[in-house]
Amino acid sequence: MKRVGSYEAKTHLPSLLDEVLAGETVVITRRGVDIAKIVPANDLVREDMLKAMDEIRRARSDALAVTVDEILAWRDEGRE
Repeated sequence: MKRVGSYEAKTHLPSLLDEVLAGETVVITRRGVDIAKIVPANDLVREDMLKAMDEIRRARSDALAVTVDEILAWRDEGRE
């Protein structure tokens, strides 16, 4: 991960974008404080996907264990 000041980022934006295109992540700072991050666009899609997968895993772990017989009973409830 590369860190650059805001002035340098403004001055060298085309070359920074070339680096991001090559897979590099660039953090832009102002007076030493991180203010922005430029990442390859496909990283954002991957990050969203991983976040969704974590949410699904968390939901599954919180769910009660159900047997096949219980599911079939619920399905057949009220069918008579």
